[in-house]
Amino acid sequence: MKSALKIVPAACLAFALVLGAAPATSQQQPAPAPLTPAAIAAAKEILQLKNASAMYAGAVPGMVEKVKATLIGQNLNYQKDLNELAPVVAKQLAGREQEIGDGMVGVYAGVFTEQELKDLVTFYRSPLGQKLLTAEPKAINLSMQVMNEWAQHFSEVVASAFRAEMKKRGKDI
Repeated sequence: MKSALKIVPAACLAFALVLGAAPATSQQQPAPAPLTPAAIAAAKEILQLKNASAMYAGAVPGMVEKVKATLIGQNLNYQKDLNELAPVVAKQLAGREQEIGDGMVGVYAGVFTEQELKDLVTFYRSPLGQKLLTAEPKAINLSMQVMNEWAQHFSEVVASAFRAEMKKRGKDI
């Protein structure tokens, strides 16, 4: 029975937890502050210190492969051509992943005030900030393991509850 249960992937669980903690969108949000050159510079520095570009470094080749696979699925007779063209298209579009970085800079500069961004830069340059930058990926991975283990165990608890309730109705599952 265990193998028949679907385990909630950690990413979905994390997404659900984030959504649950998000404020209602119907609430009035204050207008974002204008993006000053200093705020943009501080946001860029924060993202550089956090090595954010590593998150999207493979975005262009990854998207090229994804689209290629979709096109091959729709045009099997063009598989050879599409496989040959993929590196050409990837080369033509190389560097476009920086658009993601630029968007992230705008997000940070729009969410945090200029002073908050400067304070974050100071923090990330501090010994504790440096430790956070190096230790946080491990902490996140371990947290994901905890969430996966919890989801696996809890799915069994939920399945047992369903079985017990169905048994009360005279139905074994």
